[in-house]
Amino acid sequence: MKLTYPTLRRRPELDALRGLFLVWMTFAHMPTHFSDLVNQPFGFVSSAEGFVFLSAMLVSQVYLRDAMDNVSGVIVKLWRRTLKIYGYHLLMLAFAFTIAAVFATETHRPAIYNLINFYLAHPKTAILGGVLLIYCPPLLDILPMYVLFLFLTPIALAVGVRYGWRWVLGGSAALWIAAQFGLRELVHAWVVRVTHLAIPLQETGAFNLFAWQAVWIAGLWLGAKNAQDEMPLKRVPGYVVAGCGAVCVFFLGVRHHWLGSVLTQESLGISLDKWQIGPMRVVNLAAVLIVCYWMRRYLVRLISIEPFLTLGKASLQVFCAHVFFVFVGLTLLYEDAPQLHGARAYGILSLTFAGLMLVAMREARVRREAKAAAAAAKGAAAQSETAVAESAS
Repeated sequence: MKLTYPTLRRRPELDALRGLFLVWMTFAHMPTHFSDLVNQPFGFVSSAEGFVFLSAMLVSQVYLRDAMDNVSGVIVKLWRRTLKIYGYHLLMLAFAFTIAAVFATETHRPAIYNLINFYLAHPKTAILGGVLLIYCPPLLDILPMYVLFLFLTPIALAVGVRYGWRWVLGGSAALWIAAQFGLRELVHAWVVRVTHLAIPLQETGAFNLFAWQAVWIAGLWLGAKNAQDEMPLKRVPGYVVAGCGAVCVFFLGVRHHWLGSVLTQESLGISLDKWQIGPMRVVNLAAVLIVCYWMRRYLVRLISIEPFLTLGKASLQVFCAHVFFVFVGLTLLYEDAPQLHGARAYGILSLTFAGLMLVAMREARVRREAKAAAAAAKGAAAQSETAVAESAS
């Protein structure tokens, strides 16, 4: 029996949620004292997990209907989107390898120099590795992950649609388990041997892709189920939600050292690691997801406001712009100062968010003009067909 899907309309609250994650990410990355306040304040959950999860969920909802009817067409659409994001990745690398590199060599500011020191020492290897998505400097490692995940998404959608999502989820879980036991290191050694690019593991990006794919796959699965109006989170009983709330409070206590010296982030170690998506972090993420879904009616009212709506609709461009402004903020750090304070902190944050809004508003204007032009062309074509039909009659 062929599955049918309800017509999906644009949901402003999802755009707003993406905008919220971008604002959160900007505060976390900008070298000001505000970064301490927004660094995982609700337990061991960050804006990065939210952004990756939501991106996958939206991709699944948008393309799942097409995957049922025309897999090859979905591959073309997703790979075209992948190529666009890859282009932005190359632009960000070009900025880092030219303007940022010149500034680093001229001023020797540690905050900038340390970000691209491998490129400055091995420029040819870094350029080729960056193009191949192997070398990923700090702050520039999210887009390569997004490119790889989006490139492989048609496979996940096709398997999920044809054979069932249990196979996709099972394979994802197996990869996550292998990631906890050194799969990334084995693959890295193999890539270095095959490509002859001697890029250290720490220069390939902070994210363990074999672990983070689980966040992406979870988003794809829930997006697909939501498109079918079969959201599993709807069936979570109240007592489980209450238990998840207790779990969230527990991890909140661990994060802020409320539970003594035994239960701390340091004592729990790798199990809470962000880059590895350790097992206890998975528990925290799942609990937060369930609680947030249960509270969605109230959360929607809080987040469905500006500037989140406008920023979320241009998430790719805003993300790239935020990296640029973070680099600008890092250039303002003198000697070994880790953060900006006072007027400099408030000034760079004001400049950053004004710039992000301008980027988002420009993208919105471009999309409106493109939509208007497409509508005008469609109307002109319809009039032409009508005129031809009338002349023929």
